[in-house]
Amino acid sequence: MAQVPNLDNAPINLKSLRDQSQKELITILKNIRGKKCLVIDPKLGGSLSLIVQSSLLKEHGAELRHLNVEPVQTDCTKVVYLVRAQLDLMKFICSHIHNDISKGIQREYFVYFVPRRAVVCEKILEEEKIHHLLTIGEYPLYLIPLDEDVLSFELDAACKEHLVDVDTTSLWHIAKAIHKLEFSFGLIPNVRAKGKASVRVADILNRMQSEEPVNTSEMGVPEINTIILLDREVDMITPMCSQLTYEGLLDEFLGINNGAVELDSSVMGVQHEGKKIKVPLNSSDKLFKETRDQNFEVVVQVLRQKATSMKQDYTEMQTTNQTVSELKDFVKKLNSLPEMTRHINLGQHLTTFTSKPSFLSRLDMEQTLVEAESYDICFEYIEEMIHKQEPLTNVLRLLILFSITNSGLPKKNFDYLRRELLHSYGFEHIATLNNLEKSGLLKKQETKSNWITIKRALRLIVEDTDTANPNDISYVFSGYAPLSIRLVQHAIRSGWRPIEEILKLLPGPHSDTKRGGFSSSPSLGSLNGSLHSSDKVVDGRRSLVLVVFIGGVTAAEISALRFLSSQEGMAYDIIVATTKIVNGSTLTETFVEKLG
Repeated sequence: MAQVPNLDNAPINLKSLRDQSQKELITILKNIRGKKCLVIDPKLGGSLSLIVQSSLLKEHGAELRHLNVEPVQTDCTKVVYLVRAQLDLMKFICSHIHNDISKGIQREYFVYFVPRRAVVCEKILEEEKIHHLLTIGEYPLYLIPLDEDVLSFELDAACKEHLVDVDTTSLWHIAKAIHKLEFSFGLIPNVRAKGKASVRVADILNRMQSEEPVNTSEMGVPEINTIILLDREVDMITPMCSQLTYEGLLDEFLGINNGAVELDSSVMGVQHEGKKIKVPLNSSDKLFKETRDQNFEVVVQVLRQKATSMKQDYTEMQTTNQTVSELKDFVKKLNSLPEMTRHINLGQHLTTFTSKPSFLSRLDMEQTLVEAESYDICFEYIEEMIHKQEPLTNVLRLLILFSITNSGLPKKNFDYLRRELLHSYGFEHIATLNNLEKSGLLKKQETKSNWITIKRALRLIVEDTDTANPNDISYVFSGYAPLSIRLVQHAIRSGWRPIEEILKLLPGPHSDTKRGGFSSSPSLGSLNGSLHSSDKVVDGRRSLVLVVFIGGVTAAEISALRFLSSQEGMAYDIIVATTKIVNGSTLTETFVEKLG
């Protein structure tokens, strides 16, 4: 199981949120007396591991199983299903219960929906004539702290659902999660939104406040001063680029899931043939906290320096007489040796990917696309990728970048690449291409691209970026400043108004509202980077901005926000909330759909 992250240094009391979620789950188990078999939806398993240790669930009489098509093997007479409201999972539950009935096994069944029950799911249970055998409840888990400044709604496919399926369920979920936060930390007075989904969430949030109000008079000064809501659709360019921060590259190549990477034990220097091990990655690891947001080429140097320094200390220990305090310092350094070994192994493993010519040529191509140069070279590069049958996700990722920066492809090129893709990867991928077209990520060119105007106006290409001593967020992509974070930077510094014309060139509407009797409190619009004493929370901490990404955020974007927050003259701490932490591949995969 992944390590439960340490939240002691969070800018707001995220630990209380986690404790509350833990308590609610334990209460469910306590209310079902005796031994019980807890059957967990596999997608929820990782999320739960960030909230509660499995040992605590076992202490409360729970045997743990993962839900799948196979019947549950247990001696327990009580079976508790903890599931998301998904139709395929209902079918599993029905088949389990029918199997028990056919074998004459008598059990009590409980179904707890996460985060809330759905009529369509209960209808299936009724049609299968098992609804009357079930006790049905809800486990309202809307938000999971992944780290001290990152929260996740764990909605994997929110981007595709919104853009392709026109399913707005996730938007209600996001608004509900934010409203729950407000009951703990006060009504958020300033709400800025950009994108169709974000403006909709802002509206739902206001409706929730009028129906179930947070008491502003009792709460005092709200701990979160401003919320900035941003659709992923507003900036699909950033996730399609290869991230160049340490954490970003770990996610790109090894895949970070629920705050951990899983890899062969041999990578970590442990000799167990074919055995996989999980390596937790969060702020509890001091060295990871120090290096996660740095450009990877800098991390390699940092690790080298630390290893050299340790070696020198060890040599000095053997050749000179040390005082007690010097010995103490050395032992302290030795304590950090496991962390150092871990990251040297991970860094070395990453280098095997980053030094490949294919990765370096891909970076060149991404840079060419983002700088909107040499259309023909990019077209030929993608054509060659298709003919070589490189992984489909890699091809689509570059194709999306190509389409967005050029506002689509000329009809002749569009039809040609579409045909070549289907010939090369199989006609079952026609559904995938339809999804990308429906979402606007892949389209025929109808108007001239406004990308050049946007990148110039927001200074997205930064020449001579110093990755070792950065002075701009562009260091996370070695010269490209993520569009999404530039927008957040403007929203924090001076609100939407000064960049109104640029916002109109980007997808979706934008809004800027003040809420609930706080119109006299200083908004971010009046800030201009200076800290007002009235913006401080009572105990002297900096006030907070909550940045919400609807459709996913990359690790590199989170690093850029941390960099912003750490800048001199920055008046705010920043917390990120997202539907899911994504990279270009995982985001593209949500649109992939095979027929047959």
